[in-house]
Amino acid sequence: MGYTWLLFDADGTLYDFERTEAVALEATFTEFGVPYDERGRSTYHGINRGLWQEFERGEIRADDLRVRRFERFFEAIQLRADATLASDRFITHLSEGSYLIDGAEALISQLSGRHRLAIITNGLSAVQRPRFAASSIGHMFDPVIISDELNVAKPDPAIFDVAFERMGQPSKEEVLLVGDSLSSDMRGGVDYGVDTCWYNPRGTPRPAAMSITHQIGELEELPSLLG
Repeated sequence: MGYTWLLFDADGTLYDFERTEAVALEATFTEFGVPYDERGRSTYHGINRGLWQEFERGEIRADDLRVRRFERFFEAIQLRADATLASDRFITHLSEGSYLIDGAEALISQLSGRHRLAIITNGLSAVQRPRFAASSIGHMFDPVIISDELNVAKPDPAIFDVAFERMGQPSKEEVLLVGDSLSSDMRGGVDYGVDTCWYNPRGTPRPAAMSITHQIGELEELPSLLG
């Protein structure tokens, strides 16, 4: 397994987006007078998850997603509020959260001297760029591919075409894609013909129909897998 390049997903793989989102959502709810309780969180997450699935299928643009989720949320809780303003405040709060998953800093510090590292993320540029810049590992990745800047998202092969172009067109055999999402990371990597490593800390059953190359439950397992 002579991987020259490690192509990492960001959120859920290296960056703790659940924590980032929770902090940002609580701050935004508070500003708009919405109780930060289980009902509100569940309603928002259901709407947001559905819209991101539409985005991955190419059915909605990122600019529309960021506002529409609050439009639908405010409709669901019957609140008259400015969805555009809520979106702006939420994105600002998100951009301030550069929390890392446990073990991510040690992992990337260890791998940076042995492999070329890149990021490929389905995210909003206004959120991701500040978070990466503020984190202790952000400077170790080049290139950084963000779907919002390209109007195409994983698992679409077009975003991998851009990544490979910016990486200098390595052979696919030299590249390992590491990510936590089956629908965007693993599906995208398998369809593009690169080896994949599924980061699966929850121990979700591995889908038999998807030819994932490797699987890890902890980030610290990756260096041993690489040899």
